[in-house]
Amino acid sequence: MPQLNRIVETALYVDDLERAHDFYEGKLGLAPLLKTPILYAYDVGGATVLLLFRRGAAQQTQSSANGSIPPHDGSGPLHIAFAVDSGELEAWERKLEELDIAIEGRMAWDRGGKSLYFRDPDGHLLELMTPGIWRTY
Repeated sequence: MPQLNRIVETALYVDDLERAHDFYEGKLGLAPLLKTPILYAYDVGGATVLLLFRRGAAQQTQSSANGSIPPHDGSGPLHIAFAVDSGELEAWERKLEELDIAIEGRMAWDRGGKSLYFRDPDGHLLELMTPGIWRTY
């Protein structure tokens, strides 16, 4: 059977792309890859892409000379986790506090990893996780 290798991109749906830009690029420091009227894409660690779609804007098939992308959308608070080095978790905690981003939760995992939880302006639950949480991370 063919195997899946990894997740290349993940998407969140936001109400205001400029507000999301200010948060993800301005506060979290993600590098932009693409900006369109309905989508902003960001590089995460040189290995993953975070797609931010304007909520409701991708509900029609998107067609071009190269092919088509089926409709999709999402609602409600979703969850994604960003990998961080163990030695940088405290620096991230300080940075979030300096930016007045409330830390909603902390977790020390059985395998030795740690997590910090906070929200973006659209209410999505974001996690900063160190190695030692999953068998694969």
